[in-house]
Amino acid sequence: MKIAPVTVGDCIAALAFLLSLYAVISTSRFNNRQRKLIEGQERLNEVVFARESVEATKAKEADLGASFVKLGSNSYRLKVWNRGKATARRVRLEFPEGNECVMESDVEAKFPMELLEPQHSVELIAVVGLNTKRKHPMRLCWDDDSGDDHQKRVYPTL
Repeated sequence: MKIAPVTVGDCIAALAFLLSLYAVISTSRFNNRQRKLIEGQERLNEVVFARESVEATKAKEADLGASFVKLGSNSYRLKVWNRGKATARRVRLEFPEGNECVMESDVEAKFPMELLEPQHSVELIAVVGLNTKRKHPMRLCWDDDSGDDHQKRVYPTL
C-alpha cells in the first residue's frame, strides 16, 4: 500500500480544521461564562427587587415606641414617639395592667391622637413616688398606610 504525499492543500485543510475546532471550544467556553454571568445578574436583580419591596413597605409603616424621660431631679415624662417613615393615625395608649404613674387627665386630653408624624413625639406627665413600680407595661395601637390596628407592647422603665 502506497501512502499519498502530503500536499500544501492538505496542510492548509488540517490547519483550518484545527482552527475551527479551537473556535468551537472557545465559543463554548465563552457561552458558558456568559450564561453564568446572566444567571448572576438575574439573582442580583431578584435581591435588589426584594430590598426595594421591603423599603417600599417600610415607607408605609409607622414605628411607635415609648420611654420615660427624667427632667430635673424629680420630674418624669412618658415620651411616645414615631421613628417610622409614615404618619401614625388614631394613636391609642392602653395600660393592660393599670396606669399608676401617668396622669389620667393628660392621657385623656392627648389620646387618641389623630396624627403622629414621623420623627415626632408627645410627652405625658408622669407622677413618680417611692412606691411606684419601675416597669410599666403598655400597649401602643395605631393605623398607618400599611394597614389598621397595629399593636406594639412596650415596657418603659423608670
